[in-house]
Amino acid sequence: MRKILLDQKIFTSKTAMIPFALTDVLTETAGKTNKNLLHFWQFEKTFILGMKDTRVDDLSAGIHTIRKNGYEPVIRNAGGLGVISDEGVLNISWIFPKEQVSIDQSYEKMLSLIQKAFPELSIQAYEISHSYCPGKFDLSVNGRKIAGIAQRRVKEGIAVMMYLSVFGDQNQRGETVREFYQKSLTENYGKNGYPDVWPATMTTLSEVLDQDLTIQTVKNRFLQALNIDEPAQNALDWIKEKEQSTQFEKKMSNMKQRNKQLEELNNVSTL
Repeated sequence: MRKILLDQKIFTSKTAMIPFALTDVLTETAGKTNKNLLHFWQFEKTFILGMKDTRVDDLSAGIHTIRKNGYEPVIRNAGGLGVISDEGVLNISWIFPKEQVSIDQSYEKMLSLIQKAFPELSIQAYEISHSYCPGKFDLSVNGRKIAGIAQRRVKEGIAVMMYLSVFGDQNQRGETVREFYQKSLTENYGKNGYPDVWPATMTTLSEVLDQDLTIQTVKNRFLQALNIDEPAQNALDWIKEKEQSTQFEKKMSNMKQRNKQLEELNNVSTL
């Protein structure tokens, strides 16, 4: 089946809600059209909060810490826990019609893809305790996490999403996430399903390969693994071409409503 390749410029703090709205529209579209889509996306310095993160004891203190460390927060439209995304992190959404794959099969397909893209590494999938956003489909090399996989199901489509730390100061990313939980949970840090983050449990693809990688080099590896040699289409332009702009605006409205909590906290802090 032909895969549609989508990409665009790096999302900024002002456009940070767009990729989550996009993912939902693309996932619905995959189900309706019976097509596979591959979407690359990146952020500037962004702290992505899961819904569970919004229920910490003192979210205001946590958000203050995020901003103090130079990141901007955004609340995604899914469960899970916080992750860092910046120009050294590549996000990949591989989107399928639901009838093509089961939940576990979609995770396995993403694992197989990265193993094929980087055959020189022994990449394994199991939970890396004390990493941020730990889960059974953490991807690691020599026991240190380089990526995590999540999934979102929308109507007749499934999006399996991977964040991959390609280069940059992964220790500093881990310190930022750890400080968020420490400040927002205080005596409950590391309890009730929130991770006690050890930055040393995580690393980057560049570090394990001992070479300076660019995001484009990594994208090319994935495209070669999938035998895709056509140029990427701009994801936002593609949405317009497919006459999905109205649906996209609805998803954006949902994201704005979900992020109102951050706007309210910001308003209080500026009083």
